[in-house]
Amino acid sequence: MTKVFSDIIQFSGNHYDFGYRQGELLKDSSILKHRKDQTKLRWRHFLFEESEVRQMFSLFAPAIWEEIHGLADALSMKLPDAIREFGGYYYEYGRSGCSIFTDSDYMIRNYDNAPHTYEGRYLLYKPTDQGYAVIGPSMQITGRTDGLNEKGLVLGYNFVNRKKSDDGFLCNMVGRIVLETCANVEEAVSLLKEIPPRNSFNYVLLDQTGKSVIAEVSPRNVTIRQANICTNHFEALTDENRYQMDDSIRREDNMKKLQTNVTDPYHAYQMLNDTDKGIFSKKYGAFSGTLHTAAYLPKEMKAWFALGGNRPPMIFDFGKWLNGEKLHATRIKGELDSTNAFINS
Repeated sequence: MTKVFSDIIQFSGNHYDFGYRQGELLKDSSILKHRKDQTKLRWRHFLFEESEVRQMFSLFAPAIWEEIHGLADALSMKLPDAIREFGGYYYEYGRSGCSIFTDSDYMIRNYDNAPHTYEGRYLLYKPTDQGYAVIGPSMQITGRTDGLNEKGLVLGYNFVNRKKSDDGFLCNMVGRIVLETCANVEEAVSLLKEIPPRNSFNYVLLDQTGKSVIAEVSPRNVTIRQANICTNHFEALTDENRYQMDDSIRREDNMKKLQTNVTDPYHAYQMLNDTDKGIFSKKYGAFSGTLHTAAYLPKEMKAWFALGGNRPPMIFDFGKWLNGEKLHATRIKGELDSTNAFINS
């Protein structure tokens, strides 16, 4: 077993200052070294046209563009380098697993990937310039793997396919933009139909009214369907699926069988987090091991979070935090049945 952790970062202020503060925290971190090494090895995946990226951010997320400027200034980076590192545009995404279960009151989500891809940063950010406050784990510093915003909108996503990719935002930046700019499922669906995605993903949405949908999003098409279980394949846009879907279908079938025993959010959380239920994955070497289990309860404005399996969640009262009650915890600890740790260690 390998001990892992996520740092809890809290910030209220404008996006530029938020970016600058994150840059200060990253200066001595191993996260940047890992990302630079990755860029050198796979430089072809990091090509972009600065003017095009600027135009996309000005259209969909101008405040996050200011955050990237803050990161660049704090780290003494040239803007093109900061865009490449933190822009979430053109960046290649590795294959991964992921499972999501929803109810009208909650969303439970397993984020599956390789430990050496995981930053170990859990953020609570309340903008003072524009956009909604969001709680959730980061990816590529500026993006989010899943989260809950101050209006009670919840989002999680599952990888489907990176073949036939196109110019566009990576999943984590799509998730961040949706959470910062949309108040409910209807607004989120409208945005997902407009924003250009790089790869094919399922985006699962839930809001405070209890409405939940799955948006099947590819660079060529978007379709919306009703379901409470989602893994790593499309049900409608089947032409976009990978050839290998056995494990995705297996996890989906397991949740369909086990959901009859789910009576409350904690039972749903255990269904995904317990290692003996067939949904939690230990395939860390294949980019599909479960790194975190997150639960979001939008009506209660609470978020649960755990690193590794068979663990009770740390519970965050996001509503109280929004009202000014600061968290005193600074780190979330966990264990993985893997020889590799997160890149923050």
